[in-house]
Order: sequence, then structure tokens, then C-alpha cells
Amino acid sequence: MKALFILFSILFVQFTAKSQTWSGEVAQLFYDKCSKCHHPGGLAPVSLMTYDEVSPMSTIISQYITNDEMPPWPPDNSYQEYLHTRSLSTTEKTTVINWLNNGLPQGNSAAIPPPPVYTNNTILGNGDLTVQIPTYMSKATANDDYVCFSVPTYLTQNRIIKAVEVVPGNREIVHHALIFIDPSGIESTDTLDGLCASPSNASTKLVIGYTPGASPMILPSVIPLALGMDIGPGSNIYFAMHYPVGSYGEFDSTKVILHFYPPGTTNIRQISAGPLISNNNFTLPANQVTNLTAQYPANGGVPTNFSVLSVFPHMHLLGENIKAYAYKANQDTIKFVNIPHWDFHWQDFYFFRNLQKVATGYRIKGEAKYDNTVNNPHNPNSPPLNVSSGFNTTDEMFLVYFHFMPYMNGDENYDLEELMSASLAEYLPEDPNGIMTFPNPFRESVQIEFKEPLESGDLLSIYSSAGDFICKLNPLIGTKELTWDGKNSNRENISSGVYYLSARIKGKVYSKKLLKFD
Repeated sequence: MKALFILFSILFVQFTAKSQTWSGEVAQLFYDKCSKCHHPGGLAPVSLMTYDEVSPMSTIISQYITNDEMPPWPPDNSYQEYLHTRSLSTTEKTTVINWLNNGLPQGNSAAIPPPPVYTNNTILGNGDLTVQIPTYMSKATANDDYVCFSVPTYLTQNRIIKAVEVVPGNREIVHHALIFIDPSGIESTDTLDGLCASPSNASTKLVIGYTPGASPMILPSVIPLALGMDIGPGSNIYFAMHYPVGSYGEFDSTKVILHFYPPGTTNIRQISAGPLISNNNFTLPANQVTNLTAQYPANGGVPTNFSVLSVFPHMHLLGENIKAYAYKANQDTIKFVNIPHWDFHWQDFYFFRNLQKVATGYRIKGEAKYDNTVNNPHNPNSPPLNVSSGFNTTDEMFLVYFHFMPYMNGDENYDLEELMSASLAEYLPEDPNGIMTFPNPFRESVQIEFKEPLESGDLLSIYSSAGDFICKLNPLIGTKELTWDGKNSNRENISSGVYYLSARIKGKVYSKKLLKFD
């Protein structure tokens, strides 16, 4: 009996591993976790959207996944829960590795799920103000190119931002962008040496970051929860741009589109963005590993309750790890972020699943470790030199930014996936490929109509505007119509936002933009 059990177990494991196919499970994982960068026109050097694109890369894909180098997601998910995580779960990682090790079976090509839809167009429309950098040619040859642009807004009155969208001029070369408001307009453009990583004036306010696949920052704008960020007259928008090695000679003209509340709108809760954790006066001795800490406030605890929406840790090339949390004697620690293996090339605002309440008396602490030795492959100096705090890439920084606001009762119960959803309904989707939808925008459900009756091999999927899989649709064969009830694959109501129907019909792929609002 024991021998039979062991034999059955072995056969079960082998069958499970071999049953994984591109059409069955693997394609959807690549869509969800890889395609935001690895699609035609995307940042990554190769597309990984199809079986024929993935199969020649199988060896290097296996190496990157095994070593946890791809997909890039620096935060420790066991420390805090974030929106839009790119990391593979243990099960997902096992699925891909088993598939690679078992000869990359394709499965039934007719059953391959339709891919997500990527477009170079704006998601939210024209907005109220567009600020764009001048056309710039990347100088990234042997090193990445870090440049900064300060562009006037020409605003003559204070406005309140309710949504921000960063639209790269060339998605193939924009690795990331940090967008600041310079209220004084005194920052200058710096494109000379490729080492400008951030503004030099402490009065600048970080608004948002862009990484490939990032969604616009859309704040709830309907009472009882209307959130916004101030931008004053005479302000500049400051772009800190990163172009990777290999992009030399390519051109970019990234723009930021701002959506404002109408002048005079009241009852808007102001969001601030700033480095509550900062240490701007330190030196890292050559050939030494150094640990630094910083706290807010410097003495005692915070004087009032506030709510935190996101966290953005920032170091340069000598950084090894960084952590931020809030603590108070005899109280639970509030965990914000833990990045055990810092990567300067992958940094972002990480939005929490739920608003984090920081109560009176808590103190926020940051811990960072720097490796200024020959053991650090990212060390810009060989041999190592003493490095001090500063704004150039070859200097160092220790900052942790937060989006935060004064606390109100019940903030910690809000789900940020809903709070960050779209509330701008002044744009309507186009009507491509004869796929009709009504109503669109929709509140509860949307009816979808096709030119021809659907057949057994036709496949329909819903994706978010960022390429995240939402659900599959299962129409009745022979019908031309179906209804989507606005729920995901777990039968949960989705939040407001822009979504795409991706359809594989008679072997061809079609798409349709859908707008959900509450």
C-alpha cells in the first residue's frame, strides 16, 4: 500500500507538471507579470507576448525567475500589502519553472487567452493642463542617462489636482520618471552630465512616479471623500528622467497631464507628498559598509493623527537595503516598506491596499544600509571613494517619501484600490472593430454586441488599463450578445476605472475600451 501511494504521488506530480501549457496557464502569467514591459513598443528589449517570442528566451527566463531578478518588484510582500504588485507568488513561480523544465508545451493554440491591450495613447484624456519636456536625445551609451527638466506651468491661480497621468514620449526608452512640483519655479534644467537624479531645492514636492505599466494617479473626487493636491501660480513641473543604456540616439518628449477640480470647489481633503524620513548630512567612508537611521519627528512622537496612502524609499547606487515603519511603546508597529535588496533602477511609489493610520505619539523610523566597497557591483567608483550626501547620482541620498493627509475617523477602513479608481467620465471609448457596448460608461453592467455569432473557440477576457487580468467572459455559443456584470474572476465588484475587453474571435484579436464608474 505504501509503495502504491508513493508511485501515485510521483505520477501525480509528473502529470501536474507536464499538464502546464502555454495555452492553459502560462500565457496568462506572462500577460499579468511580464507584458507591461515586454510588449511591442514597451521598455524591455524583447517582447514576451506570444509563445514564439517566449520559447527562444527560455534559458534566460529560467535564470531570472530562479534568481528572483524578474519580474522586478523590490518590496517584501510579507512585510506589507500593496496594490499592483508585479512579483510572482511561489505557486506562479513553480508553474513557470515546471513549464520551462518540461519542454515548453504549447497546448491547444486555439485556447490561448487573448492578450492585454497596450496603447501609447492617454488613458484619461486631454485634462486641464499638459506640461511637456522639450524633445531630448538620450546620451545613454556606457552608462544610464539621468537628466532633469524644469518646465513652467504658466498658472496664474492656485489649482487643486485630482488626477495625474504621465505619458512617455517614447515608451521604449523611458525607464522611469519622477514628477515634482517646484512652487518657486527656481529649479533649472540639467541635461549636461547625465547625473541629475532629483531637484536640489527642498521646497519641491514629489507628486508621482512613472514606471512601465504604471496607472495614472486618480484620486477620489466625489464627496464624502474628495482628495487633491495643490499647485500654485508660477509653479514649474520638474521631471527627473531615467533613460537606460542602449537608448543612445533615441528621442523622447514625455508629458504630464493634470486634471483639476473646478475653481472654488470646497470640501477637498488635501494630500501632501514629502520625505518625512530624511538624512541629508552624512559621509560614507570608502571600503566600508555603513548603517544609517533617521526618524520623524526628531524628538518625541507625531503631534496629531494622520493617514498614509503610499511610501517611496529613495537611495542611490551604494544602497543595499532600506526599511521604514512607525512605532510606539506598547503599541503595534506600523509597517510601511522593507526592501531587502535595493535596486536604484527600480523605484516607485508603493500604494497600500488600505490607508495606514499613524496615531498621535507614534514615531516614524527609517533604516538604511550602504555598501561602499568593491563588493558592490553598482559602486560608481573604482577604487571606492568617500561619498557624501548630495543630489547627483554619484552622491548618496537617504529619503523616504509618503503621500499622507490628516486623519479622519474611518480612514483605515477605506480600500485604496477603490479610492484610486477613475472618477473622470468626460472621455468615452472609441468604437473599434464593430464591437458595440451599451451603456458605456456603465455603472453596474455593460452589454457587449458582436457583428457575428460567437463560436466555441472564441475567447473573451477583461483587463485593467494597466494590463492586469480581471476575468474571462463565457458567452453562449451562437449568440451575438453577452452582458458583463462588472465583477472580477472572484465574483467581486470591480472599482471605477478604465478597462479593456480583449477578444480572440475566429483567430483574430480585437479590443474595446470600457469605462466603469460608481
